[in-house]
Amino acid sequence: MSLQLHLQPVPFSRTLNWSLRLVAPIWNRSTRGIHQLSGAVDPESSQKKRRTMLQYLSDYFYDVESLRRYFLQNEMDKVHQKNHSFAHLEETHGPNNAGAFFILKQGGAVKFRDKEWIRPDKYGHFSQEFWNFSEVPVEAVDASDCAINYEGLENLHLLKELQSLSLQRCPHMDDWCLSRLHPLADSLQELSLAGCPRISERGLACLHHLQNLRRLDISNLPSVSNPGLTQILVEEMLPNCKVVGVNLAEGLKLGPEEQPQDTDRPVPA
Repeated sequence: MSLQLHLQPVPFSRTLNWSLRLVAPIWNRSTRGIHQLSGAVDPESSQKKRRTMLQYLSDYFYDVESLRRYFLQNEMDKVHQKNHSFAHLEETHGPNNAGAFFILKQGGAVKFRDKEWIRPDKYGHFSQEFWNFSEVPVEAVDASDCAINYEGLENLHLLKELQSLSLQRCPHMDDWCLSRLHPLADSLQELSLAGCPRISERGLACLHHLQNLRRLDISNLPSVSNPGLTQILVEEMLPNCKVVGVNLAEGLKLGPEEQPQDTDRPVPA
């Protein structure tokens, strides 16, 4: 059986005016693959791969919803893995280095007292110089956009002299997480929760333990239903703290019974 060669015109954009296609011989109405050649010339190979993937998905997932749950669980497992405890490093490197290492691995930044900020680069690499600062306390942490969750906050408890903490736009920071900040009450003076999508009024109420706070940023919290009223309540709860991030003129919302009514329009019967 001879091998047939067919020339097929190809658009000029493909840089070649003509391409050579290898077509398997037809015999008894069946297509035979050409052995020892690239899989690109064997249509059965690519079709078989597609069937294999579809069969795998159909074996384990009955519908799109179950597939979505699978990927969601996979992402949550990754977050849980990134938030495991680093307390075992405390014995060999000290609590400050253990807490700093957790933040740097998350992609955040740390500042030791009288030292420059240490930040990872775009590849996640960071200076190992901080291991020499075992006796120097960490005074500031920038964990903005990090995937810290409830379990991961345990690593911050190692930083006994932490004064400034930024948790801006942390997607897993919720009301339960704020209830776990109380061990930092003796030292924490500045806290930013700006842009955390899962923090509501209930979580902010847990901050009453942090009586040493001097500045609190609660801007852009979509889960807070009444930002203006919430700021007033937080200021009463923390009288020595400056609460920022809410425009009181725009933040106060009136209930239906308090909305101004147009007296010129007739009242519907």
